[in-house]
Amino acid sequence: MNTPLDKNGSAQPGKARKHSSRRAKALAGVSAVALLMTSLAHAQTPPSSETAMVRLIRGLIESGALKKDVGDALLAQAQTEAIAAQQAQRQAAAAPATAAASGRNKIEPGDVRVPYISASVRDQIRDEVKGEIMAQAKSEGWAAPNETPEWTKRIRIEGDMRVRGESRFYSGNNSNIETDWRNINSGSGYDVNPNTNLALPQLLNTRQDRANQLRIRARLGIFADISDSTQAGLRLASGSDDSPVSTTQTLGGGLNKKNIWLDQAWMSYKFNDMLKVTGGRFGNPFFSTEMLFSNDLNFDGLVAQFDKTLANKDLSVFGTLGLIPLEYSSDSSPGRSQNKLSSQNKWLIGAQVGAQWKLDAENRLRGAVAYYDFKNITGRVSDSCALYAGADGCNTDWSRPAFMQRGNTLMLLRNIALDPTNPANTPQPQYVGLASKFQLLDLNARWDTRIAGGYGFRLDGNFIRNLAYDENEMFRRATVGIVNNGGTAQPGVRGDFKSGANAYMMQATLGNPNPAAVGEWNVLAGYRRIEPDALPDAYNDSTFHQGGTNAKGYYLGGSYAFDKNTLFSGRWYATKSVYGAPVAIDTLQLELNTRF
Repeated sequence: MNTPLDKNGSAQPGKARKHSSRRAKALAGVSAVALLMTSLAHAQTPPSSETAMVRLIRGLIESGALKKDVGDALLAQAQTEAIAAQQAQRQAAAAPATAAASGRNKIEPGDVRVPYISASVRDQIRDEVKGEIMAQAKSEGWAAPNETPEWTKRIRIEGDMRVRGESRFYSGNNSNIETDWRNINSGSGYDVNPNTNLALPQLLNTRQDRANQLRIRARLGIFADISDSTQAGLRLASGSDDSPVSTTQTLGGGLNKKNIWLDQAWMSYKFNDMLKVTGGRFGNPFFSTEMLFSNDLNFDGLVAQFDKTLANKDLSVFGTLGLIPLEYSSDSSPGRSQNKLSSQNKWLIGAQVGAQWKLDAENRLRGAVAYYDFKNITGRVSDSCALYAGADGCNTDWSRPAFMQRGNTLMLLRNIALDPTNPANTPQPQYVGLASKFQLLDLNARWDTRIAGGYGFRLDGNFIRNLAYDENEMFRRATVGIVNNGGTAQPGVRGDFKSGANAYMMQATLGNPNPAAVGEWNVLAGYRRIEPDALPDAYNDSTFHQGGTNAKGYYLGGSYAFDKNTLFSGRWYATKSVYGAPVAIDTLQLELNTRF
Protein backbone atom coordinates (compact mmCIF):
# COMPACT_ATOMS: atom_id res chain seq x y z
CA MET A 1 0.00 0.00 0.00
CA ASN A 2 1.31 3.46 -0.85
CA THR A 3 2.26 5.72 2.08
CA PRO A 4 0.47 9.10 1.98
CA LEU A 5 2.60 12.23 1.79
CA ASP A 6 2.03 15.48 3.63
CA LYS A 7 1.94 18.90 1.93
CA ASN A 8 5.75 19.04 1.91
CA GLY A 9 6.06 15.62 0.31
CA SER A 10 7.16 13.82 3.51
CA ALA A 11 5.96 10.31 4.30
CA GLN A 12 3.40 9.97 7.10
CA PRO A 13 3.31 6.33 8.27
CA GLY A 14 0.74 7.05 10.96
CA LYS A 15 -1.61 8.47 8.43
CA ALA A 16 -0.91 5.50 6.15
CA ARG A 17 -2.02 3.04 8.85
CA LYS A 18 -5.08 5.14 9.58
CA HIS A 19 -5.90 5.37 5.90
CA SER A 20 -5.44 1.60 5.44
CA SER A 21 -7.69 0.91 8.41
CA ARG A 22 -10.38 3.13 7.01
CA ARG A 23 -10.08 1.54 3.60
CA ALA A 24 -10.31 -1.94 5.15
CA LYS A 25 -13.45 -0.91 6.97
CA ALA A 26 -14.86 0.49 3.78
CA LEU A 27 -14.03 -2.72 1.90
CA ALA A 28 -15.64 -4.73 4.66
CA GLY A 29 -18.70 -2.56 4.17
CA VAL A 30 -18.60 -3.33 0.48
CA SER A 31 -18.45 -7.05 1.27
CA ALA A 32 -21.37 -6.70 3.65
CA VAL A 33 -23.35 -4.95 0.96
CA ALA A 34 -22.42 -7.74 -1.42
CA LEU A 35 -23.75 -10.42 0.93
CA LEU A 36 -26.85 -8.44 1.77
CA MET A 37 -27.63 -7.57 -1.81
CA THR A 38 -27.04 -11.18 -2.89
CA SER A 39 -29.55 -12.39 -0.34
CA LEU A 40 -32.03 -9.72 -1.34
CA ALA A 41 -31.56 -10.53 -4.96
CA HIS A 42 -32.21 -14.21 -4.23
CA ALA A 43 -35.52 -13.28 -2.67
CA GLN A 44 -36.84 -11.39 -5.69
CA THR A 45 -34.71 -11.98 -8.77
CA PRO A 46 -33.86 -15.06 -10.78
CA PRO A 47 -30.34 -16.42 -10.74
CA SER A 48 -27.82 -15.01 -13.19
CA SER A 49 -24.38 -16.10 -14.24
CA GLU A 50 -22.83 -12.85 -12.95
CA THR A 51 -24.37 -10.94 -10.07
CA ALA A 52 -24.52 -7.14 -9.73
CA MET A 53 -21.97 -7.28 -6.89
CA VAL A 54 -19.48 -9.19 -9.06
CA ARG A 55 -19.89 -6.53 -11.74
CA LEU A 56 -19.47 -3.82 -9.10
CA ILE A 57 -16.21 -5.32 -7.82
CA ARG A 58 -14.91 -5.66 -11.36
CA GLY A 59 -15.71 -1.98 -11.96
CA LEU A 60 -13.89 -0.92 -8.79
CA ILE A 61 -10.81 -2.91 -9.84
CA GLU A 62 -10.83 -1.37 -13.33
CA SER A 63 -11.25 2.20 -11.97
CA GLY A 64 -8.37 1.77 -9.52
CA ALA A 65 -10.52 2.27 -6.41
CA LEU A 66 -9.54 -1.28 -5.33
CA LYS A 67 -6.03 -2.64 -5.58
CA LYS A 68 -5.92 -5.65 -7.89
CA ASP A 69 -4.88 -8.20 -5.27
CA VAL A 70 -7.59 -7.11 -2.83
CA GLY A 71 -10.17 -6.93 -5.61
CA ASP A 72 -9.33 -10.38 -6.96
CA ALA A 73 -9.79 -11.88 -3.49
CA LEU A 74 -13.15 -10.16 -3.06
CA LEU A 75 -14.17 -11.18 -6.57
CA ALA A 76 -13.42 -14.85 -5.93
CA GLN A 77 -15.33 -14.74 -2.65
CA ALA A 78 -18.31 -13.01 -4.26
CA GLN A 79 -18.44 -15.53 -7.11
CA THR A 80 -18.25 -18.47 -4.69
CA GLU A 81 -20.99 -17.02 -2.50
CA ALA A 82 -23.12 -16.29 -5.56
CA ILE A 83 -22.95 -19.92 -6.70
CA ALA A 84 -23.78 -21.16 -3.19
CA ALA A 85 -26.67 -18.73 -2.97
CA GLN A 86 -28.07 -19.87 -6.30
CA GLN A 87 -27.97 -23.50 -5.20
CA ALA A 88 -29.65 -22.61 -1.89
CA GLN A 89 -32.28 -20.66 -3.75
CA ARG A 90 -33.11 -23.64 -6.01
CA GLN A 91 -33.36 -25.91 -2.98
CA ALA A 92 -35.64 -23.41 -1.22
CA ALA A 93 -37.87 -23.18 -4.29
CA ALA A 94 -38.21 -26.96 -4.49
CA ALA A 95 -38.86 -27.49 -0.77
CA PRO A 96 -42.57 -26.42 -0.66
CA ALA A 97 -43.51 -28.78 -3.52
CA THR A 98 -41.76 -31.70 -1.87
CA ALA A 99 -43.41 -30.93 1.47
CA ALA A 100 -46.87 -30.79 -0.10
CA ALA A 101 -46.35 -34.09 -1.89
CA SER A 102 -45.30 -35.84 1.28
CA GLY A 103 -47.92 -34.13 3.42
CA ARG A 104 -45.41 -32.50 5.72
CA ASN A 105 -43.69 -29.03 6.05
CA LYS A 106 -40.51 -29.93 7.87
CA ILE A 107 -37.20 -28.14 7.09
CA GLU A 108 -34.47 -30.65 6.47
CA PRO A 109 -30.72 -30.05 7.13
CA GLY A 110 -29.16 -28.07 4.29
CA ASP A 111 -32.36 -26.19 3.40
CA VAL A 112 -32.18 -22.35 3.24
CA ARG A 113 -35.09 -20.20 4.35
CA VAL A 114 -35.26 -16.81 2.59
CA PRO A 115 -37.56 -14.21 4.11
CA TYR A 116 -39.45 -11.83 1.84
CA ILE A 117 -38.22 -8.18 1.72
CA SER A 118 -40.12 -5.63 -0.31
CA ALA A 119 -38.43 -3.78 -3.18
CA SER A 120 -38.73 -0.37 -1.46
CA VAL A 121 -37.06 -1.59 1.75
CA ARG A 122 -34.36 -3.31 -0.25
CA ASP A 123 -33.61 -0.12 -2.21
CA GLN A 124 -33.55 1.96 0.98
CA ILE A 125 -31.02 -0.35 2.68
CA ARG A 126 -28.85 -0.38 -0.42
CA ASP A 127 -28.83 3.43 -0.80
CA GLU A 128 -28.05 4.04 2.87
CA VAL A 129 -25.07 1.66 3.01
CA LYS A 130 -23.77 2.80 -0.36
CA GLY A 131 -24.08 6.46 0.66
CA GLU A 132 -22.10 5.95 3.88
CA ILE A 133 -19.30 4.08 2.13
CA MET A 134 -19.01 6.53 -0.78
CA ALA A 135 -19.05 9.54 1.56
CA GLN A 136 -16.16 8.05 3.54
CA ALA A 137 -14.28 7.20 0.37
CA LYS A 138 -14.69 10.69 -1.04
CA SER A 139 -13.55 12.38 2.17
CA GLU A 140 -10.42 10.17 2.25
CA GLY A 141 -9.66 10.74 -1.42
CA TRP A 142 -9.72 7.11 -2.65
CA ALA A 143 -13.16 7.00 -4.24
CA ALA A 144 -11.80 8.85 -7.30
CA PRO A 145 -8.12 8.00 -7.82
CA ASN A 146 -7.48 10.96 -10.16
CA GLU A 147 -9.03 13.49 -7.79
CA THR A 148 -6.48 15.86 -6.13
CA PRO A 149 -6.54 16.35 -2.34
CA GLU A 150 -8.83 19.10 -1.08
CA TRP A 151 -6.00 21.34 0.23
CA THR A 152 -4.44 21.62 -3.23
CA LYS A 153 -7.56 23.39 -4.50
CA ARG A 154 -6.86 26.24 -2.09
CA ILE A 155 -3.34 26.88 -3.42
CA ARG A 156 -2.46 28.70 -6.63
CA ILE A 157 0.88 29.30 -8.34
CA GLU A 158 1.57 32.54 -10.21
CA GLY A 159 4.65 33.80 -11.96
CA ASP A 160 6.07 35.95 -14.70
CA MET A 161 9.17 36.10 -16.85
CA ARG A 162 10.81 38.96 -18.74
CA VAL A 163 13.72 39.05 -21.17
CA ARG A 164 15.01 42.57 -21.82
CA GLY A 165 17.55 44.16 -24.10
CA GLU A 166 18.69 47.48 -22.64
CA SER A 167 20.94 50.24 -23.96
CA ARG A 168 21.97 53.42 -22.14
CA PHE A 169 23.36 56.42 -24.00
CA TYR A 170 25.18 59.29 -22.24
CA SER A 171 25.82 62.76 -23.60
CA GLY A 172 29.45 63.64 -24.29
CA ASN A 173 28.83 66.98 -22.54
CA ASN A 174 27.98 65.36 -19.22
CA SER A 175 29.95 66.20 -16.11
CA ASN A 176 32.40 63.38 -15.42
CA ILE A 177 32.58 64.01 -11.68
CA GLU A 178 29.52 62.54 -9.97
CA THR A 179 30.41 60.85 -6.70
CA ASP A 180 29.07 57.36 -6.03
CA TRP A 181 28.07 57.97 -2.41
CA ARG A 182 26.13 54.73 -2.23
CA ASN A 183 29.32 52.67 -2.57
CA ILE A 184 31.25 55.00 -0.28
CA ASN A 185 28.61 54.57 2.44
CA SER A 186 28.82 50.79 2.16
CA GLY A 187 32.60 50.85 2.63
CA SER A 188 34.98 52.54 5.03
CA GLY A 189 34.14 56.09 3.95
CA TYR A 190 35.98 58.66 1.84
CA ASP A 191 38.84 60.68 3.29
CA VAL A 192 38.01 64.31 2.50
CA ASN A 193 41.36 65.65 3.78
CA PRO A 194 43.44 66.52 0.66
CA ASN A 195 46.63 66.35 2.73
CA THR A 196 46.15 62.63 3.41
CA ASN A 197 44.19 61.55 0.32
CA LEU A 198 44.86 62.71 -3.22
CA ALA A 199 42.67 60.03 -4.84
CA LEU A 200 39.28 60.86 -6.28
CA PRO A 201 36.22 59.31 -4.63
CA GLN A 202 34.36 56.51 -6.38
CA LEU A 203 32.60 58.04 -9.40
CA LEU A 204 29.54 57.12 -11.45
CA ASN A 205 29.77 56.59 -15.19
CA THR A 206 28.28 59.60 -16.97
CA ARG A 207 29.82 59.52 -20.49
CA GLN A 208 30.40 55.96 -21.74
CA ASP A 209 27.45 54.25 -23.43
CA ARG A 210 26.31 50.79 -22.33
CA ALA A 211 24.69 49.12 -25.34
CA ASN A 212 22.81 45.85 -25.83
CA GLN A 213 22.86 44.48 -22.31
CA LEU A 214 20.67 41.40 -21.94
CA ARG A 215 18.75 41.22 -18.66
CA ILE A 216 16.03 39.00 -17.20
CA ARG A 217 13.44 39.10 -14.47
CA ALA A 218 11.83 35.96 -13.08
CA ARG A 219 9.28 35.75 -10.26
CA LEU A 220 7.42 32.73 -8.87
CA GLY A 221 4.79 32.92 -6.14
CA ILE A 222 2.69 30.46 -4.15
CA PHE A 223 -0.52 31.83 -2.63
CA ALA A 224 -2.88 29.94 -0.33
CA ASP A 225 -6.49 30.52 0.74
CA ILE A 226 -6.25 29.07 4.23
CA SER A 227 -9.90 29.87 4.89
CA ASP A 228 -12.48 32.39 3.79
CA SER A 229 -10.71 34.95 6.01
CA THR A 230 -7.01 33.99 6.08
CA GLN A 231 -4.57 34.05 3.18
CA ALA A 232 -0.80 33.67 2.89
CA GLY A 233 1.74 34.21 0.13
CA LEU A 234 5.36 33.49 -0.70
CA ARG A 235 7.25 34.75 -3.75
CA LEU A 236 10.81 34.34 -5.00
CA ALA A 237 12.46 36.68 -7.51
CA SER A 238 15.67 37.19 -9.42
CA GLY A 239 17.98 40.17 -8.95
CA SER A 240 21.62 41.18 -9.45
CA ASP A 241 21.80 42.53 -5.89
CA ASP A 242 19.63 43.28 -2.86
CA SER A 243 18.34 46.57 -4.28
CA PRO A 244 14.72 47.11 -3.15
CA VAL A 245 13.68 48.74 -6.43
CA SER A 246 14.68 46.15 -9.02
CA THR A 247 14.47 42.38 -9.46
CA THR A 248 16.30 42.55 -12.80
CA GLN A 249 19.29 40.25 -13.29
CA THR A 250 22.01 41.18 -15.79
CA LEU A 251 23.16 38.18 -17.84
CA GLY A 252 26.76 37.33 -18.60
CA GLY A 253 29.19 37.32 -15.72
CA GLY A 254 31.09 34.33 -17.07
CA LEU A 255 27.85 32.31 -17.28
CA ASN A 256 27.75 32.05 -13.50
CA LYS A 257 24.57 31.00 -11.68
CA LYS A 258 22.09 33.75 -10.90
CA ASN A 259 20.69 34.88 -7.56
CA ILE A 260 17.26 34.13 -6.13
CA TRP A 261 15.85 36.38 -3.38
CA LEU A 262 12.89 36.23 -1.02
CA ASP A 263 10.67 38.85 -2.66
CA GLN A 264 7.44 38.42 -0.64
CA ALA A 265 6.34 36.55 2.46
CA TRP A 266 3.06 37.62 4.02
CA MET A 267 -0.21 36.56 5.61
CA SER A 268 -3.47 38.46 5.81
CA TYR A 269 -6.73 38.28 7.72
CA LYS A 270 -10.00 39.62 6.37
CA PHE A 271 -12.31 40.74 9.17
CA ASN A 272 -15.22 41.35 6.80
CA ASP A 273 -15.92 42.44 3.24
CA MET A 274 -14.44 45.88 3.97
CA LEU A 275 -11.38 45.47 6.21
CA LYS A 276 -8.20 43.44 5.73
CA VAL A 277 -4.90 43.45 7.66
CA THR A 278 -1.65 42.14 6.15
CA GLY A 279 1.70 41.53 7.81
CA GLY A 280 5.13 40.48 6.55
CA ARG A 281 6.67 41.48 3.23
CA PHE A 282 4.04 42.33 0.62
CA GLY A 283 3.40 44.26 -2.59
CA ASN A 284 2.80 48.01 -2.66
CA PRO A 285 -0.55 48.56 -0.87
CA PHE A 286 -0.86 52.22 -1.95
CA PHE A 287 -2.30 53.71 -5.14
CA SER A 288 0.86 55.39 -6.44
CA THR A 289 3.09 55.83 -9.49
CA GLU A 290 6.68 54.87 -10.29
CA MET A 291 7.73 58.44 -9.64
CA LEU A 292 7.48 57.66 -5.90
CA PHE A 293 7.56 53.84 -5.59
CA SER A 294 9.09 51.47 -8.15
CA ASN A 295 6.83 48.75 -9.55
CA ASP A 296 9.30 46.17 -8.19
CA LEU A 297 9.29 47.66 -4.66
CA ASN A 298 7.81 45.55 -1.86
CA PHE A 299 7.02 46.73 1.66
CA ASP A 300 7.84 45.24 5.06
CA GLY A 301 5.62 45.65 8.11
CA LEU A 302 1.88 45.91 8.72
CA VAL A 303 -0.86 47.42 6.62
CA ALA A 304 -4.62 47.78 7.07
CA GLN A 305 -6.80 48.27 3.99
CA PHE A 306 -10.41 49.44 3.81
CA ASP A 307 -12.62 49.16 0.73
CA LYS A 308 -16.35 49.88 0.58
CA THR A 309 -18.72 50.05 -2.37
CA LEU A 310 -21.59 52.42 -1.66
CA ALA A 311 -25.27 51.64 -2.18
CA ASN A 312 -25.52 52.84 -5.77
CA LYS A 313 -22.50 50.65 -6.73
CA ASP A 314 -21.13 53.46 -8.91
CA LEU A 315 -18.99 54.90 -6.12
CA SER A 316 -16.49 53.12 -3.90
CA VAL A 317 -14.15 54.47 -1.26
CA PHE A 318 -10.87 53.00 -0.04
CA GLY A 319 -8.22 53.69 2.54
CA THR A 320 -4.80 52.33 3.54
CA LEU A 321 -2.77 52.72 6.72
CA GLY A 322 0.76 51.30 6.77
CA LEU A 323 3.48 50.94 9.42
CA ILE A 324 6.67 50.17 7.50
CA PRO A 325 10.04 49.55 9.22
CA LEU A 326 12.79 50.86 6.93
CA GLU A 327 15.84 49.99 9.01
CA TYR A 328 16.92 48.91 12.48
CA SER A 329 20.34 49.92 13.77
CA SER A 330 22.80 47.15 14.61
CA ASP A 331 22.48 45.53 18.04
CA SER A 332 26.27 45.35 18.48
CA SER A 333 27.61 48.60 17.05
CA PRO A 334 30.40 49.63 17.37
CA GLY A 335 31.75 46.12 17.00
CA ARG A 336 35.11 46.77 18.73
CA SER A 337 33.80 48.88 21.59
CA GLN A 338 32.60 47.86 25.05
CA ASN A 339 30.03 50.67 24.94
CA LYS A 340 27.29 49.98 22.38
CA LEU A 341 25.04 52.52 20.71
CA SER A 342 21.39 52.82 21.65
CA SER A 343 18.76 51.35 19.34
CA GLN A 344 17.73 53.55 16.42
CA ASN A 345 14.79 52.68 14.15
CA LYS A 346 13.74 54.24 10.85
CA TRP A 347 10.08 54.10 9.83
CA LEU A 348 7.63 54.99 7.11
CA ILE A 349 4.11 55.75 8.29
CA GLY A 350 1.74 56.05 5.35
CA ALA A 351 -1.96 56.92 5.19
CA GLN A 352 -4.10 57.18 2.08
CA VAL A 353 -7.77 57.73 1.30
CA GLY A 354 -9.43 57.75 -2.08
CA ALA A 355 -12.49 57.04 -4.16
CA GLN A 356 -13.43 55.60 -7.52
CA TRP A 357 -16.41 56.81 -9.52
CA LYS A 358 -18.14 55.07 -12.40
CA LEU A 359 -19.58 58.05 -14.24
CA ASP A 360 -21.15 55.99 -17.04
CA ALA A 361 -20.41 52.93 -19.16
CA GLU A 362 -17.28 54.54 -20.66
CA ASN A 363 -15.92 56.88 -18.00
CA ARG A 364 -14.27 56.13 -14.64
CA LEU A 365 -12.41 58.43 -12.28
CA ARG A 366 -10.09 57.43 -9.46
CA GLY A 367 -8.44 59.84 -7.05
CA ALA A 368 -6.43 59.53 -3.85
CA VAL A 369 -4.58 61.71 -1.38
CA ALA A 370 -1.78 60.26 0.75
CA TYR A 371 0.58 61.41 3.47
CA TYR A 372 3.93 59.67 3.97
CA ASP A 373 6.03 60.46 7.03
CA PHE A 374 9.59 59.12 6.81
CA LYS A 375 10.71 59.12 10.43
CA ASN A 376 14.33 59.26 11.61
CA ILE A 377 15.86 58.90 8.13
CA THR A 378 17.61 62.29 8.16
CA GLY A 379 21.37 62.34 8.74
CA ARG A 380 22.82 63.47 12.07
CA VAL A 381 26.20 64.99 12.83
CA SER A 382 28.12 62.88 15.34
CA ASP A 383 29.73 63.83 18.57
CA SER A 384 33.45 64.45 18.32
CA CYS A 385 35.08 61.11 17.48
CA ALA A 386 38.80 60.45 17.68
CA LEU A 387 39.31 58.04 14.82
CA TYR A 388 43.05 58.76 14.90
CA ALA A 389 43.12 57.26 18.43
CA GLY A 390 41.47 54.02 17.36
CA ALA A 391 37.77 54.85 17.85
CA ASP A 392 35.56 52.28 16.14
CA GLY A 393 33.43 54.64 14.06
CA CYS A 394 31.32 57.61 15.16
CA ASN A 395 28.02 57.51 17.03
CA THR A 396 25.81 58.63 14.10
CA ASP A 397 27.15 56.31 11.43
CA TRP A 398 23.80 54.51 11.71
CA SER A 399 22.06 57.53 10.16
CA ARG A 400 23.52 56.93 6.69
CA PRO A 401 20.85 55.41 4.36
CA ALA A 402 20.70 51.63 4.01
CA PHE A 403 20.07 52.19 0.28
CA MET A 404 20.24 55.24 -1.98
CA GLN A 405 20.21 55.98 -5.71
CA ARG A 406 21.08 59.57 -6.73
CA GLY A 407 19.80 63.13 -6.47
CA ASN A 408 19.04 63.94 -2.79
CA THR A 409 20.95 66.64 -0.97
CA LEU A 410 23.44 64.96 1.37
CA MET A 411 25.33 66.02 4.49
CA LEU A 412 28.63 64.90 6.01
CA LEU A 413 27.97 62.92 9.20
CA ARG A 414 31.24 62.66 11.10
CA ASN A 415 32.59 65.35 13.41
CA ILE A 416 36.15 64.01 13.34
CA ALA A 417 38.55 65.14 16.05
CA LEU A 418 41.98 66.20 14.82
CA ASP A 419 45.17 64.66 16.11
CA PRO A 420 46.71 67.43 18.26
CA THR A 421 50.19 66.25 17.33
CA ASN A 422 49.52 66.53 13.58
CA PRO A 423 46.13 68.18 12.93
CA ALA A 424 46.73 69.02 9.27
CA ASN A 425 47.45 65.41 8.41
CA THR A 426 44.61 63.74 10.33
CA PRO A 427 42.63 61.41 8.00
CA GLN A 428 38.94 62.32 7.83
CA PRO A 429 36.99 59.39 6.33
CA GLN A 430 33.42 60.59 5.87
CA TYR A 431 29.99 59.06 5.44
CA VAL A 432 26.94 60.98 4.20
CA GLY A 433 23.27 61.08 5.19
CA LEU A 434 20.11 62.77 3.91
CA ALA A 435 20.13 66.50 4.60
CA SER A 436 16.38 67.04 4.31
CA LYS A 437 13.47 65.66 6.28
CA PHE A 438 10.68 64.03 4.27
CA GLN A 439 6.96 64.38 4.93
CA LEU A 440 5.19 63.93 1.61
CA LEU A 441 1.79 65.04 0.39
CA ASP A 442 0.92 62.80 -2.57
CA LEU A 443 -2.00 63.51 -4.94
CA ASN A 444 -2.98 60.91 -7.54
CA ALA A 445 -5.68 60.97 -10.22
CA ARG A 446 -6.69 58.61 -13.04
CA TRP A 447 -9.31 58.94 -15.75
CA ASP A 448 -10.35 55.97 -17.93
CA THR A 449 -12.54 56.58 -20.97
CA ARG A 450 -13.02 55.63 -24.62
CA ILE A 451 -12.35 57.81 -27.60
CA ALA A 452 -13.11 57.70 -31.34
CA GLY A 453 -13.32 54.13 -32.57
CA GLY A 454 -13.96 52.79 -29.10
CA TYR A 455 -10.29 52.70 -28.14
CA GLY A 456 -9.49 52.80 -24.46
CA PHE A 457 -7.77 55.93 -23.18
CA ARG A 458 -6.20 56.47 -19.74
CA LEU A 459 -4.78 59.67 -18.29
CA ASP A 460 -2.67 59.54 -15.10
CA GLY A 461 -1.48 62.47 -13.03
CA ASN A 462 0.66 62.65 -9.88
CA PHE A 463 1.88 65.59 -7.78
CA ILE A 464 4.13 65.31 -4.72
CA ARG A 465 5.21 68.02 -2.29
CA ASN A 466 7.75 67.50 0.50
CA LEU A 467 6.10 69.46 3.31
CA ALA A 468 9.19 69.11 5.53
CA TYR A 469 11.61 70.69 3.06
CA ASP A 470 13.45 73.65 4.65
CA GLU A 471 16.72 74.80 3.08
CA ASN A 472 17.77 76.94 6.04
CA GLU A 473 17.20 74.11 8.48
CA MET A 474 19.32 71.79 6.36
CA PHE A 475 22.30 74.11 6.60
CA ARG A 476 21.82 74.65 10.33
CA ARG A 477 21.81 70.90 10.90
CA ALA A 478 24.69 70.11 8.51
CA THR A 479 27.45 71.72 10.56
CA VAL A 480 30.21 69.69 8.90
CA GLY A 481 29.18 70.27 5.29
CA ILE A 482 26.61 69.80 2.51
CA VAL A 483 27.06 67.62 -0.58
CA ASN A 484 24.74 67.85 -3.57
CA ASN A 485 24.57 68.68 -7.26
CA GLY A 486 26.51 71.92 -6.72
CA GLY A 487 29.49 70.10 -5.21
CA THR A 488 30.67 70.17 -1.60
CA ALA A 489 29.67 73.23 0.45
CA GLN A 490 31.63 74.23 3.52
CA PRO A 491 29.74 75.15 6.72
CA GLY A 492 27.99 78.50 6.21
CA VAL A 493 28.88 78.66 2.50
CA ARG A 494 26.10 77.66 0.10
CA GLY A 495 27.95 78.16 -3.15
CA ASP A 496 25.92 76.94 -6.15
CA PHE A 497 23.49 74.98 -3.99
CA LYS A 498 20.05 74.47 -5.56
CA SER A 499 17.25 72.14 -4.61
CA GLY A 500 13.48 71.92 -4.51
CA ALA A 501 10.52 70.13 -2.90
CA ASN A 502 8.13 69.39 -5.79
CA ALA A 503 7.64 66.52 -8.22
CA TYR A 504 4.98 65.90 -10.84
CA MET A 505 4.20 63.62 -13.78
CA MET A 506 1.61 63.13 -16.53
CA GLN A 507 1.06 60.00 -18.61
CA ALA A 508 -1.40 59.18 -21.41
CA THR A 509 -2.10 55.60 -22.52
CA LEU A 510 -4.07 54.65 -25.65
CA GLY A 511 -5.37 51.09 -25.99
CA ASN A 512 -5.56 48.40 -23.33
CA PRO A 513 -3.41 49.39 -20.31
CA ASN A 514 -2.80 45.69 -19.54
CA PRO A 515 -2.72 43.64 -22.78
CA ALA A 516 -3.41 39.93 -22.25
CA ALA A 517 -5.45 38.50 -25.16
CA VAL A 518 -3.93 38.08 -28.60
CA GLY A 519 -4.09 41.33 -30.56
CA GLU A 520 -4.46 43.69 -27.58
CA TRP A 521 -2.05 46.64 -27.55
CA ASN A 522 -1.25 50.06 -26.14
CA VAL A 523 0.95 53.08 -26.74
CA LEU A 524 1.90 55.63 -24.08
CA ALA A 525 3.69 58.92 -23.54
CA GLY A 526 4.66 60.70 -20.32
CA TYR A 527 6.69 63.45 -18.69
CA ARG A 528 8.24 63.69 -15.20
CA ARG A 529 10.07 66.35 -13.23
CA ILE A 530 11.49 65.45 -9.81
CA GLU A 531 13.34 68.14 -7.85
CA PRO A 532 16.26 66.97 -5.66
CA ASP A 533 14.49 66.82 -2.28
CA ALA A 534 10.88 66.25 -3.35
CA LEU A 535 11.06 62.63 -2.14
CA PRO A 536 13.65 60.09 -0.91
CA ASP A 537 15.71 58.95 -3.90
CA ALA A 538 15.92 55.31 -2.70
CA TYR A 539 12.52 53.91 -3.67
CA ASN A 540 11.41 55.10 -7.10
CA ASP A 541 11.80 53.77 -10.65
CA SER A 542 15.41 52.70 -11.30
CA THR A 543 15.21 53.29 -15.08
CA PHE A 544 14.18 56.95 -15.34
CA HIS A 545 17.55 58.84 -15.22
CA GLN A 546 18.97 55.64 -13.65
CA GLY A 547 16.82 56.15 -10.57
CA GLY A 548 16.45 58.79 -7.88
CA THR A 549 15.66 62.49 -8.00
CA ASN A 550 17.01 65.70 -9.61
CA ALA A 551 15.71 64.43 -12.95
CA LYS A 552 13.32 65.56 -15.68
CA GLY A 553 12.37 64.25 -19.09
CA TYR A 554 9.87 62.39 -21.27
CA TYR A 555 9.31 58.77 -22.21
CA LEU A 556 7.46 56.88 -24.96
CA GLY A 557 6.40 53.25 -25.08
CA GLY A 558 4.07 50.59 -26.39
CA SER A 559 3.08 46.92 -26.02
CA TYR A 560 1.49 44.26 -28.25
CA ALA A 561 0.17 40.84 -27.13
CA PHE A 562 1.10 38.30 -29.82
CA ASP A 563 0.05 35.30 -27.72
CA LYS A 564 -2.01 34.65 -24.61
CA ASN A 565 -0.48 36.61 -21.68
CA THR A 566 2.65 37.12 -23.80
CA LEU A 567 3.64 40.47 -25.24
CA PHE A 568 6.40 42.46 -26.84
CA SER A 569 7.01 45.94 -25.48
CA GLY A 570 9.46 48.81 -25.82
CA ARG A 571 10.24 52.12 -24.08
CA TRP A 572 12.44 55.11 -24.75
CA TYR A 573 13.47 57.51 -21.97
CA ALA A 574 15.17 60.88 -22.55
CA THR A 575 16.19 62.51 -19.25
CA LYS A 576 18.56 65.08 -17.80
CA SER A 577 19.35 66.65 -14.43
CA VAL A 578 17.20 69.50 -13.11
CA TYR A 579 19.95 71.41 -11.26
CA GLY A 580 23.72 71.35 -11.11
CA ALA A 581 26.23 69.85 -13.50
CA PRO A 582 24.66 68.60 -16.75
CA VAL A 583 23.91 64.87 -16.89
CA ALA A 584 21.75 63.66 -19.82
CA ILE A 585 20.87 59.95 -20.20
CA ASP A 586 18.80 58.23 -22.90
CA THR A 587 17.59 54.68 -22.29
CA LEU A 588 16.09 52.13 -24.70
CA GLN A 589 14.38 48.96 -23.44
CA LEU A 590 12.97 46.16 -25.65
CA GLU A 591 11.23 43.32 -23.84
CA LEU A 592 9.42 40.00 -24.11
CA ASN A 593 7.04 39.43 -21.20
CA THR A 594 4.88 36.48 -20.22
CA ARG A 595 2.94 35.52 -17.13
CA PHE A 596 1.12 32.46 -15.85
